[in-house]
Amino acid sequence: MANPKKFPEQSQSQPGDQHQMRPQPTVIRENYMGSGKLKGKVALITGGDSGIGRSVAVHFAREGADVTIVYLNEDKDAQDTQAMIGEEGRKCIILSGDLKKEKFCRSAVQQCVDKLGGLNIVVNNAAMQFPQDKFTDISSEQLEITFQTNIYSYFHITKYALEHLKENDTVINTSSITAYRGQEVLVDYSSTKGAIVGFTRALSKVLAKQNIRVNGVAPGPIWTPLIPSSFDEVSKFGQHTPMGRAGQPSEVAPAYVFLASEDSSYMTGQFIHINGGEIIGG
Repeated sequence: MANPKKFPEQSQSQPGDQHQMRPQPTVIRENYMGSGKLKGKVALITGGDSGIGRSVAVHFAREGADVTIVYLNEDKDAQDTQAMIGEEGRKCIILSGDLKKEKFCRSAVQQCVDKLGGLNIVVNNAAMQFPQDKFTDISSEQLEITFQTNIYSYFHITKYALEHLKENDTVINTSSITAYRGQEVLVDYSSTKGAIVGFTRALSKVLAKQNIRVNGVAPGPIWTPLIPSSFDEVSKFGQHTPMGRAGQPSEVAPAYVFLASEDSSYMTGQFIHINGGEIIGG
């Protein structure tokens, strides 16, 4: 597995394209062996075209799940991910649209159910971030976009998914290390990621009696398109961690498999911290 400590300088516009990244993120370990943990399941993954979402989708497929990928406009990345899932022998549909719109969230859930025959696993993962050196430079427009994408969409997707989820199904939410320690140039982004923690914990209590589990993952610095599309300098990305490097999506996605499968049957309202060794409370 390639885990460089330094990345070549590069930049992209939001939301970023994985096929333009150097080096390419690692999607799945060559020696990762599926064991049918998600056989017969259907998953919907927002932001599933690239980065952590792509890696989760491919891992789910290797474990036997069919997948719906929801993304904004990164058509080539989505098509590449769809092809990867096809190589795993599973079905995949890709849906392009704006998750800030509740109507599209509802449509995406319904299309997943109609085309793949049901829904068992929801992965709320889509996110955007816009670094600002000065807090006062965060505009009202930026604030609305960040919250609508990063937390409103989680509410809307989950709300409509609950019309189809049943006992032993799961919801998995992607938060971030920034929810726990903050990030001075990402105040609005960090705030949404903190909101996701509260959303996950509260919803887990709401759904516990239905035996629908709600958990999350809080990654640290992971090499995804969000990084070169957010920051002008990426060469030292991840070097501040105790492990001295950024993580790869392939090092995060197995945690989603764990949370989606019966292996985590006695867990709800919890977060897994995959961050290169930084100790985070909560």
